[in-house]
Amino acid sequence: MAAKRTVEEKIIAATFKLALEKDWADVALADIAKKAKLPLGDVTALFSCKTAILIAYLRLVDARVMKEAEAEDMAGESARDRLFDVLMMRFDALSDDREALKRIALASRRDPVVAAALYRPMLRSLGWMLEAAGIDSSGLRGALRVRGLAAIWANVFNVWLDDGPDQSRTMAMLDRRLRQGEDLLSRVARFRRGGTSHEEATA
Repeated sequence: MAAKRTVEEKIIAATFKLALEKDWADVALADIAKKAKLPLGDVTALFSCKTAILIAYLRLVDARVMKEAEAEDMAGESARDRLFDVLMMRFDALSDDREALKRIALASRRDPVVAAALYRPMLRSLGWMLEAAGIDSSGLRGALRVRGLAAIWANVFNVWLDDGPDQSRTMAMLDRRLRQGEDLLSRVARFRRGGTSHEEATA
């Protein structure tokens, strides 16, 4: 028997169904409450706006991926390979909602307020993905890793939105961008140790 969904999960599911049915800008909390068959007060008691629902969705995805990563044996893999695996787990966790996410992402690009509100929660999520891959996300160095990963994620996410079921383009782009990021970090580290010239480090 399937586990009974929480009120939060019902609200999130209703939100994503509505994202497929109408323009994201036209989706209101009242619409979400009606779709979820809940009193509006139950929805507003948990969420102040649609963006807060998206943030809660990210938290659920984070938890699912971290649980899966914890159960996965990644011993002996390089840091890049571990991170590749974790991020592909994340794409798998998002796959059922791809079409809704595509519509929401398109609307968010036209609304800088929404994009700004999602930025910090997304950074937090990516920091947890680094940790799930056994990569430290704390301190200044960790913050730089998180922001670098955010740039990679944004690029690969756009590819994933239009990719096929086998996710071949997504995997190829993710592998390429992670290798580029790893190479950049290696150059910066050598430069800081004085092991290369400034021109080589910034080439």
